[in-house]
Amino acid sequence: MASTSDTGVELAGTSLVGQRVLFGISGGIAAVDSVRIARELRRHGADVAVCMTHSALRIINSLPLKWATGIEPIVDWEGDMTQLEEFDAVLVAPATRNLLASHAHGILSSPLLMALTAARGKGIPTLFIPSMHSSLSEDPVTDELVELVRSQGANVVWGDEEEGRMKTPSHVDIVSEMAHLINAKKPLRKSVVVTLGATRSAIDDVRFVQNTSSGQTGWAVATHLHRMGHDVTVVSGATSSQPEIKLPLVINSESPDEMLAELLALANDDIDAWVHSAAVLDYIVKNPIEGKVASLQGSLEVELIEGKKHISELREKTTGACRIGFKLESGVKIQDLVHRAVAQIKNAGMTAVIANRLEDLKKLKAISSADIPSDLHRAHLVDANSEHWALKDERAVVEAIEVLIQRH
Repeated sequence: MASTSDTGVELAGTSLVGQRVLFGISGGIAAVDSVRIARELRRHGADVAVCMTHSALRIINSLPLKWATGIEPIVDWEGDMTQLEEFDAVLVAPATRNLLASHAHGILSSPLLMALTAARGKGIPTLFIPSMHSSLSEDPVTDELVELVRSQGANVVWGDEEEGRMKTPSHVDIVSEMAHLINAKKPLRKSVVVTLGATRSAIDDVRFVQNTSSGQTGWAVATHLHRMGHDVTVVSGATSSQPEIKLPLVINSESPDEMLAELLALANDDIDAWVHSAAVLDYIVKNPIEGKVASLQGSLEVELIEGKKHISELREKTTGACRIGFKLESGVKIQDLVHRAVAQIKNAGMTAVIANRLEDLKKLKAISSADIPSDLHRAHLVDANSEHWALKDERAVVEAIEVLIQRH
């Protein structure tokens, strides 16, 4: 729902709902992104209080942060210190080397350092996002400081090196890591493998047969589960979309056999849940040709044979795990869609199936979210008892999948 006030935000997710986050800002140049970070925290449901150092005020004044959060930032000891009394997590972005050193050695020269010390004493989740020139980040003393801070219970996440300095991650990535850090400590967090994207079967060395899948739904599932604190591994085929956030582990395998080999290897670990959203080819090329078939040679006949069903091949190695499949059909009634989903559940030993109709997906793609009729749904969740629930949109799909994983 859109906000009706200038300082309001539109809720993009629920990963931080009910969480009070203290957002600390020190004097790195990356403080210019602090408004975006504060707004992103609120978009995922957090209540945000801001505490700034005096050096941060030389980069950005407190007024934009008051607009971003609706609360006056704390800078001096004379500020509203009651904001520092109760919070669920602390995020410091950017974190300068000076601030890291002061915190590591117990210096209390500012309200922010006092709040960090209190958080350390209470075991409150704390995330530092350093930002500094590469000459500082490569200094062995910096490594020692970071390791000391980590040994004291905090998390430190670096961005990539660009233009001679360690840049901070994007505001979306920062808030995603904050949510993961908070939620990972909650009960019912699971290890999950998510497959996504399309698979390819080579005709020759430059041509291939491929089904259609952007990977968007799979990325949305993986992103949501990561934000909610689950341990997510992605096995990705070919995609035309990109994840919203930087996920911790993405394994690329575009052929059906390569993807299956990766999944069988992962099945040797203790995986709690499997989400099979990849569009795996039902038919693959029987005899791929080495090199490149010359052009202008007339017609080319390619023999296709039935490929292996990943969900069936994994059945014996995933006993006891939550297994969620996806099924796409076309030109069928909802009742028939449900029956086919139930058959897949029974044949492959699945927990549930997310069933879609191609025509519904095309209709949804062609209209805006505000114009979606009440009888048009993104998917249907089907279980082994033939019970099914309509899922209105992508958000409903990813949230339903998480509920299944947690309840299993």
